Amino acid sequence: MNWSEICIHSTNEAVEPISNILHEAGASGVVIEDPLDLIIDRDALYGEIFELDAADYPDEGVYIKAYLPANSTLAETVAEIKEAVTSLIDHDINIGANKVTLTEVREEEWATAWKKYYKPIKISDKITITPTWEEYKPENENEVVIELDPGMAFGTGTHPTTILSIQALEKFLNENDEVIDVGCGSGVLSIASVLLGAKEVHAFDLDEIAVESTKQNAQTNDVEDKIAAKQNNLLNGIDRQVDVVVSNILAEIIVRFIDDAWKNLKQDGYFITSGIIQSKKQTVINSLESQGFQIIETNELNDWVSIVAQKK
Repeated sequence: MNWSEICIHSTNEAVEPISNILHEAGASGVVIEDPLDLIIDRDALYGEIFELDAADYPDEGVYIKAYLPANSTLAETVAEIKEAVTSLIDHDINIGANKVTLTEVREEEWATAWKKYYKPIKISDKITITPTWEEYKPENENEVVIELDPGMAFGTGTHPTTILSIQALEKFLNENDEVIDVGCGSGVLSIASVLLGAKEVHAFDLDEIAVESTKQNAQTNDVEDKIAAKQNNLLNGIDRQVDVVVSNILAEIIVRFIDDAWKNLKQDGYFITSGIIQSKKQTVINSLESQGFQIIETNELNDWVSIVAQKK
């Protein structure tokens, strides 16, 4: 079977919703080519391993790529993707150039087309994320290694929003904390929480495939006994008292369940949010403060923002 690489030229703001559109269209993962990755002085931070070619990147905006089977329904699938991406404008999401291109990829090139993008990356003081096929040995006994299969839902967990989320978890999560992960995707934040000391994690996602991906990745990292992944719409119907609620989704969605996050947190518990673009930062802060949350800190990476709020 041959495959077609679909490439959408868009914006950082649209990465998450377009990735979800591609996933729902049948793509098992996405590739994000952001020119900002070429200029970040990453070696000064954690010494990550990168093999980047400037020719693969746009001059502005980002490329969002996925692979679809080149079969008789491809044209219909691409048309549906285009329509769904264009409709993001109705939700005040900037989709930029919104140029879509298709490139055929032969079956024998399939594995290389995916794997060339993924290498081990140290994303915080303690945590390194590595694809399952890479040989990687921790540099010291304190290093925590998460293995992910980027062929599953939502990529490799190295997007800036995920990095910000994990860095916040590393700072605010305490030994034996209970955690809720809203919109768990690949399960990377759930897995990171357990490896950082959480006693148990309740992971929720509306997408059934994401729930399965979380379960599989939890098993790969030998933490399946501490992660309960279930299909659920945000925190609708959930009634628990936990120490940390973490969510890496769009700002427009975060503001919809701030009250439910408050109800599910213990006193002095933390609500860690990410997936927020600069222009939506104040909207989220205002909503959190209106609920009664105290803003503890905000952090930024590229054009993305994370907010740590505490129930006081």
